[in-house]
Amino acid sequence: MGTQENWSGRNSKKDELRQRVWSSLVAKGVAIGDPFQSIPDFKGSDTAAALLMTIPEWECSNVMMCSPDVPQIPVRYNALQKGMTVYMAVPKLLDDRCFVELEKNMILSQNGTLAEAATWQGALKLGRYIHFEDMQQVDITVTGCVAVTKSGGRTGKGGGFADLEYAMMRRYKKITDRTPIITTVHPLMIVDESELPLQEHDTYLTMIVTPEEVIRMQIDRPQPQIDWELVQADQVASIPILRRLMKEDGLL
Repeated sequence: MGTQENWSGRNSKKDELRQRVWSSLVAKGVAIGDPFQSIPDFKGSDTAAALLMTIPEWECSNVMMCSPDVPQIPVRYNALQKGMTVYMAVPKLLDDRCFVELEKNMILSQNGTLAEAATWQGALKLGRYIHFEDMQQVDITVTGCVAVTKSGGRTGKGGGFADLEYAMMRRYKKITDRTPIITTVHPLMIVDESELPLQEHDTYLTMIVTPEEVIRMQIDRPQPQIDWELVQADQVASIPILRRLMKEDGLL
């Protein structure tokens, strides 16, 4: 995304890990732009997106959920070019209609381009804001990460939005525990399991795609639901759909 937020302080160990990864991307000359406090763009993101298109799950998918992050721009572009319906989360979930729906014909009918719609700014301009209830069942999902492990662990910037998005998608039965959760990253963003342990409340990855390889995980446990004890006060204050769900659960 074009704006950067600082979510440090929620987990000191993850904060330190993010700093190490961001610094490594800069030191090795693979970061595109300033990676700090963001889901970092990296050299080879387009190659990773092209490799993603070769997996069987991509071939048989018609509907994708994808994060709005910059390194996933080529993923969203390829999906739209293929003719997939793409759901992109509204940045920071600030609208009660948490996702925008993107379809090739819709974009072209507005004299937009697929390249423009693949950016988060273009998606908000050319897409249709949509409620969970009106979404189709999703076949495949792609998320942005700062660091990942080969056991399925992941961390983003630290705001917790990805975990909330996935938990809400499961709540509304738009994805299941079997829906692929994939990320495209640079190999420098893959860290040892001891640096990023997979916790019970974490949404875990089922596949990592780098510019060089596809790494699959086999994890025999359900993906987590919303854990209200872990939801932050600032998230409740800023995310309308969370307040609606809390009211449904008798918590507000």
